[in-house]
Amino acid sequence: MTGKFEIYMDKSDKYRFRLKAPNGEIIAVGQGYSSRDACLNGIESIKKNASDAPIEEVNGL
Repeated sequence: MTGKFEIYMDKSDKYRFRLKAPNGEIIAVGQGYSSRDACLNGIESIKKNASDAPIEEVNGL
């Protein structure tokens, strides 16, 4: 089983997505979008740009 993206409407009538792990745990949540298409573009951006993103530690951890 693989993870999945879910699209939903928040209380402010904005489209959002969440990424769920195979065990159902939410591991990422997107910002609010004004349209479903914009939300889908946000998901595609994550898929395209984060697949091999480096891990960087910052001060304060």
